[in-house]
Amino acid sequence: MKKIISILSTAFIMCSTFAGCSSEKAAVSTDGSTSMEKVIGVLGETFEHDTGITVTYNPTGSGSGIKAVAAGTCDIGLSSRDLKNEERAQGLEATVLAYDGIAIIVNPENPVSDLDVETIAKIYTGEIENWNEIGGNDSEIVLIGREAGSGTRDGFESITGTEDNCKYRQELTSTGDVITTVAGNPAAIGYASVASVKDNVKMLTVGGVAPTDETIKNGSYVVQRPFVLVTKADAELSETAQDFFDYITSENAREAISSAGVVAAN
Repeated sequence: MKKIISILSTAFIMCSTFAGCSSEKAAVSTDGSTSMEKVIGVLGETFEHDTGITVTYNPTGSGSGIKAVAAGTCDIGLSSRDLKNEERAQGLEATVLAYDGIAIIVNPENPVSDLDVETIAKIYTGEIENWNEIGGNDSEIVLIGREAGSGTRDGFESITGTEDNCKYRQELTSTGDVITTVAGNPAAIGYASVASVKDNVKMLTVGGVAPTDETIKNGSYVVQRPFVLVTKADAELSETAQDFFDYITSENAREAISSAGVVAAN
């Protein structure tokens, strides 16, 4: 009887050992920019299909994603702006994944179709307050933007020179919320990642230039910013996270990145 128990115990230990060896690899965790949801979603699905490894995404905003990497609570941070000097001083490094245009959006009923950067700046700082001043309807302009810490907001304000001077009516916490709010208000104007814009709003041309892959890539559409992968410079990624990082920064990911509506940096 003791011999049988011993044999069964040995078999159980062996089965447990093999089960451990064949267990699934740990998921890759990403955290940050809500504007990068579509491109990371596409890349994560492709990677999981090819490897069986899950990629999780936590849409907290660029600033929070950067802090998560610094704190070691995620593998890869996602930022829709470049790192600031003080963030690099914390031992973080940035790798540009893609370039994204920031669309200036209005309600489809709005007759205005083109604005230059100077006019956009005057609108957001309150110098221009009514749409009829720039060829639109006689209605007060409702300024919609993102919350402090958003990479989209940082990019928009840096390009338009409006840092800390925007007179927002609403500061929203996601790209989707901005689009939905502008879609529901004929007097509203907002900004959002080109990759996220849908038919329920109208994208304006800026200085006569529409945001397309070509104009974003060649720089003629000036309201654009990088999509950045944030990692620790002095720490190695896990095996699965490194595999994901290598894949999404390779030529093999170009088609998937393009399908998400942004321009691959590689």
